[in-house]
Amino acid sequence: MFYSLAKFFLFHFDSFNKKKICSVLKQKNGNKISILVDVGAHHGESIKFFSKNFSIDKILAFEPSERNFKILKKKTQKFQNLSLFKIGLGEKRSYVDFLEHYDSESSTLVKINKKSKYFKKKNFYLDFFNFNEKNMSMTKINIDRLENILNEQKIDIINILKIDTEGYDFNVIKGLGKFITKVNYIYFEHHYHNMLKKDYNFSELSTFMKENNFKKIFKSKMFFRKTFEYIYSNQNQNK
Repeated sequence: MFYSLAKFFLFHFDSFNKKKICSVLKQKNGNKISILVDVGAHHGESIKFFSKNFSIDKILAFEPSERNFKILKKKTQKFQNLSLFKIGLGEKRSYVDFLEHYDSESSTLVKINKKSKYFKKKNFYLDFFNFNEKNMSMTKINIDRLENILNEQKIDIINILKIDTEGYDFNVIKGLGKFITKVNYIYFEHHYHNMLKKDYNFSELSTFMKENNFKKIFKSKMFFRKTFEYIYSNQNQNK
């Protein structure tokens, strides 16, 4: 009950941010999206959000979690323009540990600091009686570079790249390789708490984006979390 109630309120608060994001992308990109890439598709929330607000030719969606992928596949059956991939994305092809979290949105490729105040606070609100902790488990998954898959799929350009990978976003971006020059907008989250043991900080990510001619055009704090949503624009896209 506590878990469902907490997620219900978070969903409705997050909808305010989603409206801002939609407004910014429509102003910059218009109502038409040729190619949308959704990394960390979860249960199809972003697929539905973008499809409701934009006209989209093709969607490529990636979700490595076995549990999430089954639900994603079921909930997106009606989308004819969608290709699903049950694989993780990172800097190189490998076989790695993946945490299936009881809070399915929190499943991640990075290690969790269970001693952090943020972890304890999150569990207090989402799993007050510790009923769900037994549903956390480690599995092994395959990951690949996004650049490799885009080349295999013969994708020439990405209008919008959305990334939500719970602390692995920068790794996904670096996996674009030279294809980063063909991405118009990158929309991602960055977590500033110490629950996720990332191997990078925002300063490193920001510097990388600038070096690749991307400019920050949107930043917004997510309600009740030490997490921000960002949109970066490729400054060479109209040249």
